[in-house]
Amino acid sequence: MQQMRKIGHILLVIILFLALAGCGGSSQPAQTQPAKPAKVDIILATTTSTQDSGLLDVLIPAFEKKTGYKIKTIAVGSGQAIAMGEKGEADVLLTHAPDAEKKVVAGGAAINRRLVMHNDFLIIGPASDPAKIKGKKAGEALTAISTSQTPFISRADNSGTHQLEKKLWGQANIKPSGTWYQEAGLGMGQTLNIANEKKGYTITDRATYLAQKKNLSLEILVEGDASLLNIYHVMEVNPEKYSKVNKEGAKAFADFMLSAEAQGLIASFGKEKFGQALFFADGGKTEKDFGF
Repeated sequence: MQQMRKIGHILLVIILFLALAGCGGSSQPAQTQPAKPAKVDIILATTTSTQDSGLLDVLIPAFEKKTGYKIKTIAVGSGQAIAMGEKGEADVLLTHAPDAEKKVVAGGAAINRRLVMHNDFLIIGPASDPAKIKGKKAGEALTAISTSQTPFISRADNSGTHQLEKKLWGQANIKPSGTWYQEAGLGMGQTLNIANEKKGYTITDRATYLAQKKNLSLEILVEGDASLLNIYHVMEVNPEKYSKVNKEGAKAFADFMLSAEAQGLIASFGKEKFGQALFFADGGKTEKDFGF
């Protein structure tokens, strides 16, 4: 009888052990799938006009919402933006300096250069127009400014605007110098403010001028000249040359800029506030469509 009790006790211990083991197993947390790694931020190097005009404030949130990427924007002159691409310090470039862009692509630092949009450059100045340039061609206007030695404020920052300015002076066979020719070394918005204070002339992209017009007393005096066309391209920094480049993010942003959504945002930007578009969407076009 005593032996039967011992056996019963042993069986009871075994049953309790198995029950506790079962409870312990059920208390273990359910295994979860490993979280997907966060998308790496994209470094966008671009010209100041895309930021000063407010266009990026529309495009970037739309892109981030659509893709989950985050954009780190560095807005400088196109020359500086392209230089960042040449050093592998950015992932994607949005610039408006065609000659410099072609060189950086030919050198292998950037790939997939695609036309995104255009607007135009303007020569603006005081309403009194002391150099009498209103309605002239760009080259004639610069010649008149140089001859009258009326203040002219240059961005002088190797931006796309500055490169265009230097090209126009060269075509007019003028090497601007003297106290009338002042080099700001600043972005478009700041250069506009200096020209306004000095009551001088300057060259600006239309988008930035319209965005800041309410704070300026300067007027559009020269426009519509074919030499003042302002075209923007997007380029990806070459991942085969720079291994740290965010290849997927750069391509996603570049593709987005040519998408129907982004092109629609570009085409409508500025209409409500300024009564006219600040940029014209050019997805699918090439420079040949503009005679380049």
